[in-house]
Amino acid sequence: MIPEDHPRYAALVVRERLADAMRAGIVAPEGLIAQGRGEAFDYLLGERTTASAARAETDAAAMLLAARRPVISVNGNTAALSAHQLADLQEASGALVEVNLFHRTEERMHKITALLEEHGVDVLSGVPERLIPLSHDRALCLPDGIGAADLVLVPLEDGDRCAALRQMGKAVIAVDLNPLSRTAQTATLPVIDEVRRAVPAIAAACRTMTPAAARERACGVDGKRYLKEAIAAIAARLEEMGHALE
Repeated sequence: MIPEDHPRYAALVVRERLADAMRAGIVAPEGLIAQGRGEAFDYLLGERTTASAARAETDAAAMLLAARRPVISVNGNTAALSAHQLADLQEASGALVEVNLFHRTEERMHKITALLEEHGVDVLSGVPERLIPLSHDRALCLPDGIGAADLVLVPLEDGDRCAALRQMGKAVIAVDLNPLSRTAQTATLPVIDEVRRAVPAIAAACRTMTPAAARERACGVDGKRYLKEAIAAIAARLEEMGHALE
């Protein structure tokens, strides 16, 4: 039992949720390491959505609404942390949702799909094919899902698939707390924010944006700008913390 007055209560609840999801076979053990890495960068960002990330989230909404066939790609960590938020984003954006895993087993695919469906997500099903140019199981995707997508939203992604999707001519929105990661560096639009903050913010922006405004905004997205601003925000916070020790 985590006491609610613990100064790290929110973070500890998330860790416990992921640990439970790992024991249930939804999150891979390696996913806990990925979560810890993300937490470290969230510390550096002040555990808040920066003004730059908020703009990126509005850009993400524009890109989703302007896309011909947007798909949200979900892994175990994302499902465990944000299943109910993904249902809201799907409704707001009209995007399809497909489960795609690096540590892929049929049992995990079934469990993650069931979790998402319990929270109201309409998950694509079908026979996957090896359509993405990768040597591992993230190459597997549905021909009428990620295979046919012109835009893929990939919360908590691994960088090699992000790069492969870009090579296939697809736009990629990545939610990643690490602006130095391969995923963030490769994505069309990196959203440098925590997934439980980013997903509802993108959904909210989808609900208030007109189709014309979405098309106009999507044309002007500059992903490199958001990387530079995130790195600058981290540097400024470190400097501020250093001065506080004087």
